Amino acid sequence: MPLSIRGIGTATPPHQLNQAEAMALAERVSADNGSRAALVRRIQGRTQVRQRGSVLATGKANQQPSDERLPFYGNQSPTTAARMAAFADHAAPLALDAVRGALADAAIEAPRITHLITVCCTGFQAPGLDLALIHQLGLDPGVQRTHVGFMGCHGALNGLRVAQAFVEADAEAVVLLCAVELCSLHLYYGWDPEKVVANALFADGAAALVATAKPANPSPYPGSLLNLLATGSTVIPHTADLMHWQIGDHGFEMGLSSQVPEAVAAQLGPWLEHWLHPRHLRLAEIASWAVHPGGPRILQACAAALQLEPHQIATSQAVLQEHGNMSSATILFILDRLRQAAVPGPCLALAFGPGLCAEVALLELAAA
Repeated sequence: MPLSIRGIGTATPPHQLNQAEAMALAERVSADNGSRAALVRRIQGRTQVRQRGSVLATGKANQQPSDERLPFYGNQSPTTAARMAAFADHAAPLALDAVRGALADAAIEAPRITHLITVCCTGFQAPGLDLALIHQLGLDPGVQRTHVGFMGCHGALNGLRVAQAFVEADAEAVVLLCAVELCSLHLYYGWDPEKVVANALFADGAAALVATAKPANPSPYPGSLLNLLATGSTVIPHTADLMHWQIGDHGFEMGLSSQVPEAVAAQLGPWLEHWLHPRHLRLAEIASWAVHPGGPRILQACAAALQLEPHQIATSQAVLQEHGNMSSATILFILDRLRQAAVPGPCLALAFGPGLCAEVALLELAAA
């Protein structure tokens, strides 16, 4: 029984950092001499991220990260406890914005939700985000809750697989999935090239979707639907040390090796061809792509490995440029744009995370 995505909502923080601010902030926390400052500037420039949201920012964007605009980032690296206190303050409001947008887009009222899936790898809190959504949206107290935690940038695709299982078990299920990531809480202080790259890419954002089983015609839902046809997963051998996300005394520390694009590209084509074969598809028959923009080099490596044309990764590039890498929420931003553009199908969504692991979802666009 296919899962049908009825509506999608996205949200970013009200205040954005422009590239000049992000570059100055990165220099301030990571570069202790001129040569390192120059390298930070080069890394920031190569990311192609023009602006990014941060829940920690206040006021209008400027050329320098003033203490008034970014009061959280002082001379000393905040502790993990301080960062988690900020998560408790900011995660729920951002998630609520995205969820309300998804409910409105789907024309479904909150009390109808039977299953709630939350996705996050940038914060821990109990009672957590799920309880905040239940209380503030007026969800039924009996809503069935599932949290997909600490899986990284592909977490929303794992969440989709859980949603698929729910509608297969209960044809009347109405599933709400919300991914919220506050990556800016984990800005790394000090000099470590892998972490400097992570500082340059990541940003804050939330995205949500409402899904049901595919309805019989005529559909009671407005607009266009994204139907989930299949999901898949693989662990790329001998790559466990290339990407990691570990909890330290001063935040969650991301390690991102420069070898990641090449490692992904080497395995991607053969694996996807093998995965698509029993579904009677070939790579050349995939009409549209939602590739998670872990960074510009990963996008280009995927395009080369899969022989994609520039227009096929243009939406992924645009989301990276306009919002940065928002971890698990990012792939839903891309799918939302593709759905609104009524792209042809089949569509393949693809994302990566620590392991290295790759997750894929095969979707089609359908009229409601």
